Amino acid sequence: MNEPLHAENPATKPVPRTLRYGQRCEVWVGSATTGSRERIFASDDLLLEAPNWTPDDSALILNGAGALWRLNMSSGSLAEVPLAGIPDLNNDHVLAPDGERIYLSANDGHIYRADIRGGNATRITAEDGYFHFLHGVSPDGRELAYVGMEAGKFTKPGRLMTMPSAGGPPASVDTGAGHCDGPEYSPDGEWIYLNTETFSSRPGHAQIARVRADGTGLDRMVHSGTVDWFPHISPDGQRASYLRFPAGTLGHPADLPVEIVTVSLDDWNAPLNTWALFGGQGTLNVNSWSPDSSRVAYAAYPVR
Repeated sequence: MNEPLHAENPATKPVPRTLRYGQRCEVWVGSATTGSRERIFASDDLLLEAPNWTPDDSALILNGAGALWRLNMSSGSLAEVPLAGIPDLNNDHVLAPDGERIYLSANDGHIYRADIRGGNATRITAEDGYFHFLHGVSPDGRELAYVGMEAGKFTKPGRLMTMPSAGGPPASVDTGAGHCDGPEYSPDGEWIYLNTETFSSRPGHAQIARVRADGTGLDRMVHSGTVDWFPHISPDGQRASYLRFPAGTLGHPADLPVEIVTVSLDDWNAPLNTWALFGGQGTLNVNSWSPDSSRVAYAAYPVR
């Protein structure tokens, strides 16, 4: 979720993030099997966020400067995806299972659907008094999972919501009293993984959890002293990745020393890989596993 700037003033238009003086945007790919990692793209001008891997393994889809971008994996070339009928984007975007469509959250607080090649986008959320921050699409493509926040009231906890991907009335899923974020379906569609503050009395102490898609069986996955966000399940259902912030972090801010952690779904408390970087917001907001479940893509923002 990319929280709007100046949340105390709902009339203030959110502004897409830019690089700080002396800062660089880097896109990396880490191997979940060997632990090695490789930088595949860098820019001193454009801040890119939240890579999605296309199902054909040919490209990463990212947002930057309010637009959508396609990074070709073989050539390293970057091209804007031409979209119309949609405001500036934030970093919550997820490809449909068919790889032909993409669902996008925009800075007006709504969710849109568009062709992955570009064109006119269609808004699918209603004017219901909420901001809608998309994070998950069900494996059959029929349902979306998102975080609903009362418009302009970002001091209140976000709530897990689901809705038909074609549009329609939302349903609320109970995950307790704490703020939640990053809801994402498991590959079999039985679970929604998320981070939540429900299990802690410490402000901002987010932990990884899951709840059944029918709203039952809330279960904590990680017991840690760090602040853990954005669980992503590999397509084969064997591994997960998430973003680890330092203890005491409030929310998921930008420009901090953070770690990407990969684990086996059988044991979330025994990391398989831990990659340290300077980043946070924008690094791993959406699922960035490769189609073959062997690699994880992410963004870093080092300052020289």
